[in-house]
Amino acid sequence: MNESTQGERIQKLLATAGVGSRRAIEDWIREGRISVNGQPAEIGQKIGPRDRVVVDGQPVHLPTHREPTRVLLYKKRVGELVTRDDPEGRRTVFRKLPKLETGRWIAVGRLDINTSGLLLLTNDGELARRLTHPSFQVSREYAVRVLGEIDEALLERLRSGVELDDGPARFEHIVAGGSGGDDDEGDKDTSANRWFHVTLREGRNRLVRRLIESQDLQVSRLIRVAYGPIRLGGGIRSGTARELDREELAALRKAVGFETPPAVAAKGRGSRTSRMVKDGAEPVSAKPAKHSLRAATGKTDAKRSKGDVSRRSRAGFSKKNGR
Repeated sequence: MNESTQGERIQKLLATAGVGSRRAIEDWIREGRISVNGQPAEIGQKIGPRDRVVVDGQPVHLPTHREPTRVLLYKKRVGELVTRDDPEGRRTVFRKLPKLETGRWIAVGRLDINTSGLLLLTNDGELARRLTHPSFQVSREYAVRVLGEIDEALLERLRSGVELDDGPARFEHIVAGGSGGDDDEGDKDTSANRWFHVTLREGRNRLVRRLIESQDLQVSRLIRVAYGPIRLGGGIRSGTARELDREELAALRKAVGFETPPAVAAKGRGSRTSRMVKDGAEPVSAKPAKHSLRAATGKTDAKRSKGDVSRRSRAGFSKKNGR
């Protein structure tokens, strides 16, 4: 095999480039879906920018330098899917995200079709891996509206742990009261329905719903309101996204053990409004098919910002000279 003697391990470099998570890339290598310089890839082999990497028949651009880490906070709607392609043509969260110069957006975990709220997406595969890996114990907080009779003994069982079909699980915290915030649509506590805020540190499939339903209760609303140090907050409409600022990104990286300051594309808190991705914005020109790894093309944020500055400068010059 023509293996590079210098470079980074293939699963790490492809994950950093936003191709997929390390675990997914390792699975693709085992399945024979990745080749390097015309030969089947091997887990752990080292590659560099000069190597020709192909995934599912499509060449992958290996960046010569590390792209700045970017993280989006997306406010998911009920009915949206966290998938790149849906055979039934349903709405997905990827359809109107900002374009990346290289790589692709990776969802940090998933929310099922009936769950709304905070979803993080990043172009950094290693960051996505750490945020979802059980060893890092990143907390997730949900506002959940529960239908049924609830007493303190039941709440204590949910805190202590119950046995599910895939093993024991529990809520680290469960607090009565509050609501779904901006997403509650007027739903308030009644004699039959009550809001709770629950926190856990696992990402197993539909775990909040399964824990509550194990007690013969029904979940009528479920909204994720926080992931690690990042909270949903107000000022963002459903179906839109904003980019994390420097302080938020630094806190997120610190939560999963990154010690060095991030190289980021965001310009700070003052850029939040300009980085909102509004519902109804122009969609990505080429929707990737399943397993497609071709990055969308288009103007970068830097080019758009440069154009905005030029227009503002011309406008200021005209005003100053009475034009």
